[in-house]
Amino acid sequence: MSNFQFKKGIKVEISIDEEGFRGVWFPGTVIKPPSKTDLKVMVEYDTLLAENGSTPLREKVDLVQIRPIPPRESKREYKLDDEVDVFFNDGWWEGVITHVLEGNQYSVYFRPTRDQNDFNGLDLRLHREWVHGKWLPPLEEEAVQPIEEMIHKEKEEKNFSKGSLVEVSSDEDGFEGAWFTATVLEVIGKDKFLIEYRDLKTEDDKEFVREEVDALHIRPHPPKAGKVDKFKQFEEVDALYNDGWWVGCISKVLGDSKYLVYFKSTDEELEFKDDELRLHHEWISGEWVMASKALDLSD
Repeated sequence: MSNFQFKKGIKVEISIDEEGFRGVWFPGTVIKPPSKTDLKVMVEYDTLLAENGSTPLREKVDLVQIRPIPPRESKREYKLDDEVDVFFNDGWWEGVITHVLEGNQYSVYFRPTRDQNDFNGLDLRLHREWVHGKWLPPLEEEAVQPIEEMIHKEKEEKNFSKGSLVEVSSDEDGFEGAWFTATVLEVIGKDKFLIEYRDLKTEDDKEFVREEVDALHIRPHPPKAGKVDKFKQFEEVDALYNDGWWVGCISKVLGDSKYLVYFKSTDEELEFKDDELRLHHEWISGEWVMASKALDLSD
């Protein structure tokens, strides 16, 4: 983890855990940093207004809802299938380039809403994840990496062969952010796969569910990690619940190998045994990377 701290006055981006805004990041400023007695951060939004409609909105948010401002190139030409962030409706929305148009225009598809719209390149930035105190992909490597190598790597990431053990995500309401174990039965054309879930069964409970998924909703099965002696408070984990893996944060260590886990997406806190948890990792640029843990707080 880097030494980055969310100090008073620093510019940040904030996510809002509300229906229709999940995955969107809004620019803002830290008004009051977290402390050992108050883990929340007071922020002021740059683009969102309070109920009175005349002053910037201020509110306290959890650490998992805040991150530094991502790096951004001054000039960039985007390619088909590039994952990008688009600035509209007061925030940065994650999407995928589906068409490269003339005049620095791009068509962008948004998975959560299944909408597609055209945007100017000036309103785009390459999508990056804040992972383990670093931005991935990093700005420096990207500037020198040959285009051919990037395309090859992207194809390599999407090459899930028949019989591969994978995890699959869903855009359906109530299942956002969950990953379900499956097996690739067939590769269908470009970047589409027929999969069979390992734990989800049909309504008659006789067969496992089969469906077609695209490359945006599939990833390799995470490597089997050694047994963790003890999870720590504020550590990001995946919890096995309702046949899938859901990302959460250890909110309390209970003892007897039991933990309370908080889920930001549903604002729930549930109890799990250690064998129902695994350290949370992100599949980024063809590698499994351990997600950032909570910040080292200080007054």
